[in-house]
Amino acid sequence: MKYKRVIVWFKNDLRLHDHTALFSACKESSEIIPVYCFDPRQFGEVELGIQKTGAFRAKFLLEAVDNLRSNLIGIKANLIVRIGKPEEVIPILAEELQVEAVYFSEEVTQEEKNVENTLENALWKKGIQTRSFWQSTLFHMEDLPFPVNQTPEVFTQFRKECEKFSTVRKTLQKPEKINFPETELDLGYIPGLSTLGLQEPINSKKGVLPFSGGESAGIQRLQTYFWENDCLKTYKETRNGLLGPDYSSKFSAWLALGCLSPRYIYEEVQRYEKERKKNDSTYWLVFELIWRDYFRFISKKHGSKIFQVQGIKKHVDNWRKDEKLFWNWAEGTTGIPFVDSNMRELNATGFMSNRGRQNVASFLVNDLGIDWRWGAMYFESQLIDYDVCSNWGNWMYVAGVGNDPRENRYFNILKQANNYDKKGEYIRHWIPELSKIPGFDIHQPDSITKNELRSYGVHLGANYPHPIVAFSIREKGVAVKN
Repeated sequence: MKYKRVIVWFKNDLRLHDHTALFSACKESSEIIPVYCFDPRQFGEVELGIQKTGAFRAKFLLEAVDNLRSNLIGIKANLIVRIGKPEEVIPILAEELQVEAVYFSEEVTQEEKNVENTLENALWKKGIQTRSFWQSTLFHMEDLPFPVNQTPEVFTQFRKECEKFSTVRKTLQKPEKINFPETELDLGYIPGLSTLGLQEPINSKKGVLPFSGGESAGIQRLQTYFWENDCLKTYKETRNGLLGPDYSSKFSAWLALGCLSPRYIYEEVQRYEKERKKNDSTYWLVFELIWRDYFRFISKKHGSKIFQVQGIKKHVDNWRKDEKLFWNWAEGTTGIPFVDSNMRELNATGFMSNRGRQNVASFLVNDLGIDWRWGAMYFESQLIDYDVCSNWGNWMYVAGVGNDPRENRYFNILKQANNYDKKGEYIRHWIPELSKIPGFDIHQPDSITKNELRSYGVHLGANYPHPIVAFSIREKGVAVKN
């Protein structure tokens, strides 16, 4: 054994399966103390008074940490929980517990790297070693066919080179037992939402799925989607859906907190292909995991540029800073039903479909001209599957300042609605005040006469707002109404 006692610091890797830091600690030390730290900075306010971590995302995190503790107890260990800045709390804890090293998973973005670097410096001064491990991606950083600082700027090139020249490493086994110190330790408590300054969210029964945080729930979701409901075989055809639990895998929520390992999902896809069916859909799910990798490596390559208004293209645009228009968008009161319904789903559940995200993002930046970073911050607050690299990478992409070979990725809202919600079922689900309007007309209530609208119980400007953008199904929204 290399060390007598180590801390394994859990962050966005809240699982026991395929956990490189934990697996290595089990091989290299006699005793292991798992630790999780709730950083108060993650629960404060950012610009516009937006909560950095909103209630749905925080609730999912609390459930995931609680499940990690339960699973550790199941292998004769436990989880020490603290509230405070990790770079301050962990060195004090490490010294108190007389550990010789701290193991953790490596992150890539600015805030997280600052914490890691400060922590390492503080531990070094105390003579305590640190070991960091890369484990958040499908392809390991060391196995890429190019140095990270030469990651291709276009996804297709990245994907083709990785598929041709890289292999996915095998998953690491979950430890059967952890040697947790028998001495009395202050385990700490998992805080409630109120301790973090948040109110308990009201779970909407209209949501696509009753999301529950944690490794156990993530593995069960995979079991249900792949094996019980046999949905993987049609994933490519259904993935742009809007309603129901199984139009897409919904794995992103558990991937975001590391409750599911991307390599574990990959191996389950391979098993499915052997035992059930191999087709475009099975490939497409791995394709989406590669997209996730891509944004992480691009973030590592470009650093803090992904958070700057000009993005990685250094493209300066005249973004508007209209707070009233922004909150119309955020609260789902734009008068554009396809936008409003998606935002209402997000606000009521902490989740939105991929198709919805592309449309509402395009609407904010291309039709309203609002600073794309405001949208990225709002998604960061609300989404239970918030992943810093994917979120900011996708927003840059839509805003034309990221990794898109096309200059302007515009989504015509009515055309998209016609393609993906032709009968208006999604609108009726989330905007009941419009539910009596038949067919596609529900997507453009302002095109219906006042008498007709009254017969449907709709009063524009009263129980549903007038549209803030004038739309045609053939062209970009052009006029913002006062």
